[in-house]
Amino acid sequence: MYENTLEISSKQIPYFRTQDFSNIMLKCQEQFLRFVNAPKPSYLAVMTASGTGAMETAVMNALNEKDKVLVIDGGGFGHRFSELCTHHHVLHDDIHLSFGEALTREHLIPYENKGYTALLVNADETSTGQLYDLQMLGDFCTEQNMLFIVDAVSAFLVDEIDMQKMHIDLVLTASQKALALAPGLSFIVVNERMKKIIDNNECACTYLDLKDAFKNMERGQTPYTPAVGIVLQLADRLNQIDQIGVDKVIDQAKANAQYFRMRCDEIGLKYGQYPLSNALTPLLFDNGKAYDYFLEAKDHYGLMLTPNGGALSGSVLRVGHMGNLTTKDYDAVIAFFKEVLE
Repeated sequence: MYENTLEISSKQIPYFRTQDFSNIMLKCQEQFLRFVNAPKPSYLAVMTASGTGAMETAVMNALNEKDKVLVIDGGGFGHRFSELCTHHHVLHDDIHLSFGEALTREHLIPYENKGYTALLVNADETSTGQLYDLQMLGDFCTEQNMLFIVDAVSAFLVDEIDMQKMHIDLVLTASQKALALAPGLSFIVVNERMKKIIDNNECACTYLDLKDAFKNMERGQTPYTPAVGIVLQLADRLNQIDQIGVDKVIDQAKANAQYFRMRCDEIGLKYGQYPLSNALTPLLFDNGKAYDYFLEAKDHYGLMLTPNGGALSGSVLRVGHMGNLTTKDYDAVIAFFKEVLE
């Protein structure tokens, strides 16, 4: 997190049903829509929920039992989309990718002209770091007259997310990744086509009803109490990004990723060779000690890396390139691995 964010976090939380707070929210909306190059008109919903909350909100509001959906399931978060569709009785088929298998246009050929109405994808499959080709997927959706729903929780501000260019109808993200804020807020942007669909669908959950969220956002408010303190962090961070420029923020993440991977190459530290997001580098270990290295770095070196769960817990350890990180941080990570791997 950035120093400005930490300073804002220490301040008293204001009352939010005021025009002053509404003005903050409306400015955040204008910036958010611009940062993802949303077409006009487009709409932002600010949800007090995690990224998974935004994923479920998208499924509940944009889809129903009449839909037939295609899900890219290449890891834990792609599989979560599949589970959400099952839970909400949305008919779906999954494109399963094994670990390290890159998604290509050939994977989509068997699903052409089969009556699918939407495609769901995590732009960056956070569990593996694979970056999917959103342009290819968006073009496919356009050809097949499908809605394109994109989870950009870990891709926003580190990889290109362009709603118009990539034909995205709904994109969602959250506060705790490249925005580098406290967790607790998620964001959903939809274009006019998607909003009309949402307006005609019935949402089974009052709290996650996007119709209500979009209506309240017209006046710069949320239907229920938001995470007010994180909204104030958000406003400051979006202003910071506006001053720097979105492209330069993405370039910085890319430079961090390239620098760290170069240092990995220097010491023979293996990482995924499939298309990678700038968000993170997945380190690969044949010795099954990935989680042990996570504990060692955390407990004895003051380094917080990110472990994987399940079957990948022993073989994959992730190093992030989001937020307030510099080459000095990556030098420290490399020094740690040089020591423990000798």
